[in-house]
Amino acid sequence: MRPLEDVRILSLEQYGAGPFGSLHLADLGADVLKVEDPGVGGDVGRYVPPFAAGEDSLFFETFNRNKRSISLDLTTDAGRRVFEDLVRESDVVYSNLRGDVPRKIGITYEQLKHLNPAIVCCSLTGFGMTGPRAKEPGYDYILQGLAGWMSVTGDPDGPPTKSGLSLVDYSGGFVAAISILAGLHAARRDGVGGDCDLSLYDTAMGLLTYPATWHLNGGFEPVRTRNSAHPSLVPFQAFEASDGWLVVGCAKEKFWQRLVEAIDRPELATDPRFTDFGSRGRNAAELLPILEAIFAGATVEHWLSLLRPAGVPSGPINDIGQALTEEHTLARGLVVETEHPRFGTVRQVASPVRFGDQRPEYRRAPARGEHSVAVLRALGYDDERIAELTAGGAFGKDSAQVAP
Repeated sequence: MRPLEDVRILSLEQYGAGPFGSLHLADLGADVLKVEDPGVGGDVGRYVPPFAAGEDSLFFETFNRNKRSISLDLTTDAGRRVFEDLVRESDVVYSNLRGDVPRKIGITYEQLKHLNPAIVCCSLTGFGMTGPRAKEPGYDYILQGLAGWMSVTGDPDGPPTKSGLSLVDYSGGFVAAISILAGLHAARRDGVGGDCDLSLYDTAMGLLTYPATWHLNGGFEPVRTRNSAHPSLVPFQAFEASDGWLVVGCAKEKFWQRLVEAIDRPELATDPRFTDFGSRGRNAAELLPILEAIFAGATVEHWLSLLRPAGVPSGPINDIGQALTEEHTLARGLVVETEHPRFGTVRQVASPVRFGDQRPEYRRAPARGEHSVAVLRALGYDDERIAELTAGGAFGKDSAQVAP
């Protein structure tokens, strides 16, 4: 069996952060059942351009492989009854909605424990379910600004800059996955579930890590650094070669010693201005122009051919295409394929989460409501019951999806 094959997650998820979190659990074998609102066309990720047509998009494929889908309108009594039957047979109710919405729609532990005392209710919201911003929507870009990330990203002479990837969203997804697994463990040990009140804001703040500690305890004021330089280690930054850029990092003194030998400038190691971390930091304005002039004199490949054998941490600054075709990317099996009726063979990156030697099997993302019939039959619903629920609006206008 796959590690999470005995876990069912009811997921009221949408767009990126929520689906990204459950994606890794689905790849590990969990039955992630997307509960999609037929009134709004399901998960908004289905419609994200530019690679989108109808209710299919490559964005949606990226975050929803190996999952199932049922269309269910929780605002109707009939839809709510189906949802509650699903809760009775599930382990987790997972959502990424605005902070005040989980209680409004009745998906917190207090509201569901009478159906299943061991249910784990995980809510990944923008700002959490408490606090002055609880009712505000949370978006990655805004949170990178609020949490101070943009103040330390980008060139010193340029504007505050966001990460090129939605790292608050994706980190929030990982936080949700960890919390779900912790909640599952506790619920199976104790027989009692509970709430996971998570937020993208908390995630972004938590990722401030040591700069926050330095500031809180030593008054440290982080600043943007030229060429993405490390705030305290010199040299550890991007350098421009004659045909591109590379990163060189001396995180230990031994790497500095190796670097100066590899670039044929051994005298720099004994120069009193550059003998240790402290002196190199104080004299960075003198050292870095020397190194920049050296690296500008040859190609990226040339420098890496010297630095790697010498054991100096270094690497090229690839574009996306180069990263995806890196020898190590392919050797680690990080590009996987699914088959899709509209897009044909869809290639995408694998989850980095792994356990044991068994590799996941990959199945395309579900069409909206694709698994409604199978899910309802598994609940023991007969044709008459399904017809009654359909008439009650449980499945919105998608009654054809659940026709006996």
